[in-house]
Order: sequence, then structure tokens, then C-alpha cells
Amino acid sequence: MADNQLANAWIRVAPARVNLLGEHTDYTGGMVMPMAIPFHTEARIRRVEGAISTMSTAMFPGKRIIEQGVAPQAEGNWSDYPTGVLVEFQKLGIEVPSFDLELAGNVPFGAGLSSSASVEVATCMALLALTGKKMPTTEIALLCQRAENLFVNSPCGIMDQAVVTAAHEGHALMLNTRDLTFDLVPMNTGALAGVTVVVVNSEVKHSVATGSYGDRRREAEAGQKAMVDRFGLRDLGDATMEQVEQVAAELDPIVLKRVRHIVSENARVREAGEAMRAGDAVRMGEIMLRGHVSMRDDYEITCPEVDFLVECARVQPGCYGARMTGGGFGGCTVNLVANEQVESFTESVLRQYEAAYGIKGEVYPCHAVDGAVALSEKEQA
Repeated sequence: MADNQLANAWIRVAPARVNLLGEHTDYTGGMVMPMAIPFHTEARIRRVEGAISTMSTAMFPGKRIIEQGVAPQAEGNWSDYPTGVLVEFQKLGIEVPSFDLELAGNVPFGAGLSSSASVEVATCMALLALTGKKMPTTEIALLCQRAENLFVNSPCGIMDQAVVTAAHEGHALMLNTRDLTFDLVPMNTGALAGVTVVVVNSEVKHSVATGSYGDRRREAEAGQKAMVDRFGLRDLGDATMEQVEQVAAELDPIVLKRVRHIVSENARVREAGEAMRAGDAVRMGEIMLRGHVSMRDDYEITCPEVDFLVECARVQPGCYGARMTGGGFGGCTVNLVANEQVESFTESVLRQYEAAYGIKGEVYPCHAVDGAVALSEKEQA
């Protein structure tokens, strides 16, 4: 890049996501149904002279300093997410000039709405703009997942990075996490045209990088190995409930519960795809409620506050269904609410939640937006 271009800056934006169905299935070749939502991370990047790159954000104190030729090390803070993306660029042999990266955004942290993937994908898009490189959508998602798995040491699956990258406005993705193929499922068909996706934040923070998430993944993978060895499957994405019942007596009881959740959840995602295409809000809501029970009882990733929000929501006028969304152990619920009832739903749920737990929750009515690749294409048009 010529000297007179050193001050050029690129801005790349990545959304957040909420998952309608398919929780903890994305690291065993399963099905998920997320959509991108209108929270965002903005990455502003410009090339600078010298051998020092910097990363900063108004969201957290401190600045990350990276020196050319010196391998970055994890520091256990926000900067590990964008730094991990840079490290993956370096592993691919992509020469990245010194830069100044500023991150901003409004994705609630620790809410299970994929703030980390939003940061990673926005950073990746910014580095691609800086270097003039192009990368297929699936490769962007996989690179960002590697950054989180290997540098942050967080055992996340691929769902978050995939939807943040590839989402389409007005649609959820029915995503096969084994090969990242997906169908676009319309959010405004039939009765669903009169429904709003309402996210309720319990304000109970969670982190995928902590032990409980990793424990669930190890338990699920132990069950997957047993199922693969017994039936010759590729992964749990191919398993059926009949097969689960056949090996039930052979599995550790905890492992059995984890496998039962994943296999039944895959079936629920496929059923939800049928309900969404038919515009059947009642059926979709019922599937979501069944999913929450499975997460609560078999995968054991909910918490009392989130369970309360679901129980409170499901009896509200105009609420078709509710469930926990995200990695668990806190975070948010996702609810299908009739448009005309959103205001009363919000007031009632927040009032009852504060009375029960003394916590002022937050509510985010959402619609499905484009992922980072589509957003970038529109910026350049």
C-alpha cells in the first residue's frame, strides 16, 4: 500500500445472534436454527507505519499492543478474541501490515447472544479489508471458531460464527453444523408474520470459556464415541432416538442424558423447520417449550432465574413459546410473542422477575438481519 494510503480506514460490522432451536448440538454434527439480530460489533481498522499494531475498545479499558515478529500470548481479557483471529491469519501465511484496530458495539456481554463471535467476525472482515484478501464465507466462520477454540481456549461449536457471517435478512438459518450447509427459513410466513421474537436478558452472566460448558461437551463427546462405535455413525447428527434407547443401559446415566438431549434436539430443529415454513406459530412455540425442558432436565444448563423467565413467559397472553437460548448457565430466553402483546408481555415478565429475584432484566424485541458478509457487500455497493 502506498504511503499516501496509510491513513485509509475500513469499517466492518458483524451482528449478534439469537438461537431459536438447536442448543449444544453444534459440536457433534447436529442441526441448529439461529438468526442474526440487530446488535452489532463495529471494527474500524487502518494501516499504520512501524512494527507495532494496537487493538482498543471503548467497551473495556486497556489497549492490546502487538509487535511484528513476536508471537502474541493470551492475556485472559477481551483482546484475546481479536488477537486470536490475527494469529489464525498468520498461520495461513497472510501478511498483515501494522494496524490500529478500534472495536465498538452494543452486543450485551455474557448474555448468550454471541458477543465473542461478533467481535471475531468483525475483526476478520476488517483484516481482510486491510490485506485486500478474500475468503469464502464458510472459511471466515471456521477461522473465527479456531481463534476462539485455540487462542481463547473456549470449546465453542461453529454455530455462532456461521450465522454471524452468513445470515440473511428476514430469515433464520436451518444450519447443518457438520458441513455448514443451510436452508433459509422465512420468519414472516403465515401466522409468524404477526409474531415478534422477543429476547429477555436474565442479567445472569455466563461464559463459554468456563468449566461447565466444557464438561457438557466432554460428556456429549463420550456419548458420541459410544454411539459411533456401536452403530457406525459419522457423529450424533446421524443418531436416532431408537438407537439411544438401544444403548441406554450401556451408557453412564449422565452421558445418556446428554446424548438424549442432543439427538432429540436435532429432531426438534427439523420439526421446527416444517413449522416455520408452514407459518405455524403454535407448533413452533410448543417445540421451543419442549426444547427448554430438555435443556433443563437432560443437559442441565439452565438456572433458576432463566427457568422462572420461561415459566412466566409461557402463560402470558400472546406468547406462543419460550426457551433458554445460548450456551446456558445464565444469559437470555427467546420468546415468540404476538405483535400486539409485546408491550404487555414485556411489562409483566420484567415486573414479575424483579419481584422474584430483585433483578432488573432487559427485553430486546428483534428481527432477522443480514450477516457480516452481506453487510460488507452492501457497504461496498
